[in-house]
Amino acid sequence: MFLVMVGFGIIIPVLPFYAEELGGSPTELGLLMAVYSLMQLIFSPVWGRISDKIGRKPVMLVGIAGLAISFFLMAGANSMWTLFAARIIGGLLSSANMPTTMAYVADITTPENRSKGMGIIGAAVGLGFVFGPAIGGIFSKTSLSLPFTIAGSLSILTFILVALLLKESSSKDSRASQTQKNASFYSALKGSSGNLYFLQFFISLSLAGLEATFAYFAATKAGLDTVSLGYIFMIMGLAGAVVQGGMIGPLTKKYGEGKVIQGGILVSAIGFALILLVDNFITAAIFLSIFGIGNGVIRPSVSSILTKTVTSGHGSVTGFLSSFDSLGRILGPPLGGLLYSISIGLPYISGAILSIIALILYQFYRSKQEKLSL
Repeated sequence: MFLVMVGFGIIIPVLPFYAEELGGSPTELGLLMAVYSLMQLIFSPVWGRISDKIGRKPVMLVGIAGLAISFFLMAGANSMWTLFAARIIGGLLSSANMPTTMAYVADITTPENRSKGMGIIGAAVGLGFVFGPAIGGIFSKTSLSLPFTIAGSLSILTFILVALLLKESSSKDSRASQTQKNASFYSALKGSSGNLYFLQFFISLSLAGLEATFAYFAATKAGLDTVSLGYIFMIMGLAGAVVQGGMIGPLTKKYGEGKVIQGGILVSAIGFALILLVDNFITAAIFLSIFGIGNGVIRPSVSSILTKTVTSGHGSVTGFLSSFDSLGRILGPPLGGLLYSISIGLPYISGAILSIIALILYQFYRSKQEKLSL
């Protein structure tokens, strides 16, 4: 996942300028970003269920191959429709990566170490986003298409490593039993665990709104430029990765996933409130890192609970979770932009409110679980 996300991150700072070079408008760029998340929303559960049926490794290979194809298509694009085709193919196939990787972790970890495993995946994703954009920015100075070629080559390397080194995590017997237990989307939401899916949606919605508006907010409030913002997001990513990779395991063993989720949501809400006080580089880095630390522990803990308590296959569960994550990322940027146009602090006030809603949803989940255990 680290190599996958480095490849994905490489293109982030380059894509807007690449699309502009091909004659794309800001509206088309927005659609180019949205169509990828839309494919993830639709197909993450599909790939999760397929991995329950045929195994994790072949589905991972499909996802990584899809990334390689999309990156090379983008590298050779000569029109906007080629970019759109590449993003659609990439989103459709690469949506296999995250749910299948999380299902793989669920397969090979004991319940008490589940959150630790999910946290390591989260740390790998975070570090990929730290290093990827930096690499993309450096190589874009040579050519705007070069970062896409590098990302495609990195995907091929990842494909080879997975094909040669990764062992299948599920047995034929477990695949057969999980296939029989696969839940429908409706039944997954109807149970007590439905609250956890919506919790993840609100967390992703608030995060996406922040990501879409913080550059404007920091420039207005503190006069920060794109270089400073790059460093700030790097610091935030490193802080989140350290907590996910090194602290989630001990925290969940000591306090349990539920308290970690509640603590993470509260820290996120505090982070949102503190962001309103940003007035220079240091306060931006500290306050955004506080938010990142809180936000970073939530998804691994939610993933851990779901894979331990839901009766359907791990791939089906993690696929549903990825869909809700994608839905938040689709709706978050336009909502954040709309709120920012009303008042520049509104995306962060609403982020704190959404965090409180997520906390209430967890309380509903816990009360339902307590009733079921009686």
